[in-house]
Amino acid sequence: MTRRSGSGPRPTKGRPAGSTTDQRLLDSSGHGDWVHTDPWRVMKIQAEFVEGFNDLSEIGPAISVFGSARTPQDHPTYAQAEAIGRGLAEAGFVVITGGGPGTMEAANKGALEAGGESIGLGIELPFEARLNDYVSFGLNFRYFFVRKMMFVKYSQGYVVMPGGLGTMDELFEAMTLSQTKKITQFPIVLMGVKHWEGLLDWMRETMLADGRIKQSDLDMITLTDDVDEAVELMLKARD
Repeated sequence: MTRRSGSGPRPTKGRPAGSTTDQRLLDSSGHGDWVHTDPWRVMKIQAEFVEGFNDLSEIGPAISVFGSARTPQDHPTYAQAEAIGRGLAEAGFVVITGGGPGTMEAANKGALEAGGESIGLGIELPFEARLNDYVSFGLNFRYFFVRKMMFVKYSQGYVVMPGGLGTMDELFEAMTLSQTKKITQFPIVLMGVKHWEGLLDWMRETMLADGRIKQSDLDMITLTDDVDEAVELMLKARD
């Protein structure tokens, strides 16, 4: 695959400063939008799906790595994400991230420097406007839900590093899809015991204790600080 330039949001005359395509879609309401505007949005959404399916259809086995865009380069999590990217690439996986800075950059860097394929799936935001320098092939999406589909469809598993709301969103979407059997054989690794153990304790002591989830829902997650263990788990699932 060839490098696609990581461009940010494309400003258009007459649009509010800092607005995004997603925002304009979700802020609009009423039948008037459907009659006059939304049919054209449907065409744009369809085009994004087609482009994503076309450009990602021939990649090899891939693992998505998620984590905070705010992780500084001198943070231990950055080094760990870089090691994850390198380990996955050396094991023969394509590494997919959101293409941004921080943890995403680190995983892309590790994969690229190990000679692997390093993919970034960017999103139009009022910030994080470009793909990081370690993406060997990148796509920029306007719609979050299209981008999220690509992560799930073209990944065989997720490695989830410490992160914020976006990272939590990706984690719980994957868990929900696995729970409801929309996806099968989908390993999910949480890297960073100290970061994640409080969340898992709450899920166990509250959600599980109250009967709102089953033990099998928790069993789909592996919590570790060991990069080799994470890579090995992905290899076992691939085999």
